[in-house]
This record gives sequence, structure tokens and C-alpha cells, in this order.
Amino acid sequence: MAILQQATIDAIKQNESALLASWIENLGDGGSLNDSRISREDVSRQAREFLSLLVTASANGDAADLTRSEWLDSRQFLEALSRSRAMQGFDSQHTAHFIFSLKRPLFDLLQKAYAADPRALSSELWMISELLDTLGMHTIRSFQKSREEVILRQQEELLELSTPVVKLWEGVLALPMIGTLDSQRTQVVMESLLQRIVETGSEIAIIDITGVPTVDTLVAQHLLKTVTAIRLMGADCIISGIRPQIAQTIVHLGLDLGGIVTKANLADALALALKRSGLTVTKAAG
Repeated sequence: MAILQQATIDAIKQNESALLASWIENLGDGGSLNDSRISREDVSRQAREFLSLLVTASANGDAADLTRSEWLDSRQFLEALSRSRAMQGFDSQHTAHFIFSLKRPLFDLLQKAYAADPRALSSELWMISELLDTLGMHTIRSFQKSREEVILRQQEELLELSTPVVKLWEGVLALPMIGTLDSQRTQVVMESLLQRIVETGSEIAIIDITGVPTVDTLVAQHLLKTVTAIRLMGADCIISGIRPQIAQTIVHLGLDLGGIVTKANLADALALALKRSGLTVTKAAG
């Protein structure tokens, strides 16, 4: 086991205020205190809390094994810190700097505490360096995981925003598609559209692909899956937005859209939907 000497723990406790001041100064030099996204008070509070956790864990915990229960609170603190930094839009370098900027103040403190014992100083410096490196890497991993979760959630929100299901008329829904249609988006489209069909009791759904840049075999398969799911719900489907380029591509690829009603634009699709519903649109007289 790699346990820090009691003299190291005592030196940190006895010089806590000076150590914190030096650490915060280092954080300021790295730009951490000049960002409007986080206040100096928050940084100081986090530094004070982490230093306390570090001292408590180091007193009994193995500095070479952060998986031990003694380091649980420290790990959780760094994970929460990384999560908050990711939510605030900081990068991994800024987040890891919170830990690595503690090295110089701690090294300076230990050099004074072990001035008469070079061998002990070397051992403690090495142990502290490895400990902070490991804590820094844990912070980076936690940040990356949190950032990936943020990005994934944003992607899901964008998918939902990019697939709005609009009620055009009583019993008629429309789904204007913009962008590429892939497997993940097809699933979101299908779920959103089917849920709205259930909620509104609509019998006709129009999928408008005017905003879809290209249609290939994969996109056509996704459309067919969506149409099949709509029909299984007892509704009918019309695909609008079939531009000349898309029509030529479908013919060239030999794609079979047989049985699916297609229209050149959304207006024609709506007119057909109204006709199937027994409705007509006429121009008001005078």
C-alpha cells in the first residue's frame, strides 16, 4: 500500500489557508477565475471542499488505489464537478486543470516540510504526483462521459424538434422531413407519428420529404418501414415532396414504392387527403 506519511497530512492541515490561496492563484493564472460561467466564490468553495476530502482520504486510503472505499467521496466529488463543468460548456482541459494546478502548491509545501529529509521528500513527492495524476485522469474520464451524455441528449432533442407532427385537418396529420433519414431518426419519426395517430384518431398521415436532400435504397427502406407501421395502426399514408431528381433516383435504383401514394408537393397531398375524407376546398364567392 502507498500511504502518505502523517507529516504530510499534518503539513497540509497546518498550512491549509496558504495552500488554498496558492492553489486558487494557480487556477487564476490558468484562466479559471476569468470566466463568467463560474464565479471565484464557487471555485474557492470547490477547492476548499476537495482539499478537505483529499486530506481525509489520504490519511487512511491507499494513494495508489482510488477504487478503495476511502476514495469514494473524492471520486463522487470529481464526477459531480466534471458533470457541472460539462453542463456549463467547459472543455476537458479546463476541468482537469482544477486538479493539476494543485501540484505546485503541494510540492512547495512538502519541500519545506521535508527540507531535512531528502529521501522522504522524494518519496512523498512521487506519491503525491501519482495521486494527483490519477485523480486528474478520473476527472477527464468523468468529464468525457458527462459530455457524451450531454451531446446524446442534445441529439435526441434535435431529432424530436426536427420531426414535428402537424395536424393539418381533422383526421389528417403531416410530418415534414428535413435532413437525412437514418435508422435512429426513422425510429423517432415512427414513434412520434404513431403516437399522434393514436392521440388524434387520424386516418391519414402525410410524410413530406421536400427537405430530404437525397433518397437512396436505405432511405426508401426507412420510408417503407414507417408506412408499414402507419398502416398497421389502421391509417393510410401519402408521401409528398417527390421532386424530379428524387423520382429519377428512385427509378434508377429500381426501388419499389408500389402501393404507396406519392405527390409532388404537400398541397397536392393535402388535397388528396381531404378528398379521401369526403371534403372539398372551394374558393369563396365574391
